[in-house]
Amino acid sequence: QVQLQESGPGLLKPSQTLSLVCIVSGESITTAHYVWNWIRQPPRKGLEWMGAIAYDGSTFYQPSLEMRTSISRDTSKNQFSLQLRSVTPDDTAVYYCARGEVGSDFSRFEEYDYWGQGTQVTVSS
Repeated sequence: QVQLQESGPGLLKPSQTLSLVCIVSGESITTAHYVWNWIRQPPRKGLEWMGAIAYDGSTFYQPSLEMRTSISRDTSKNQFSLQLRSVTPDDTAVYYCARGEVGSDFSRFEEYDYWGQGTQVTVSS
């Protein structure tokens, strides 16, 4: 059984950097042809795909967030990470990690087969 678990700070101040980790069990993040994604849902809004890292280490970003976002991985720990710089209150959301497959449309969330439970991140001064 594949399991994903997000971890990170729940509260940040504006201009800080958000760092989240997704710990994966039951499947290696280097197994072809999976893609490991970060998705968020702001209050009263829909899901937003933020970016992903594929089994081969290649990365993909939402164009509107690309300047502030970095996604990396630690294959020895079977985990991948998200950094979002210069956060504002607009970055307040529940953040999820999820597994997809190479070739799938990043915005077709119904095609992601495993999700973490989500972690609440609030940006407030």
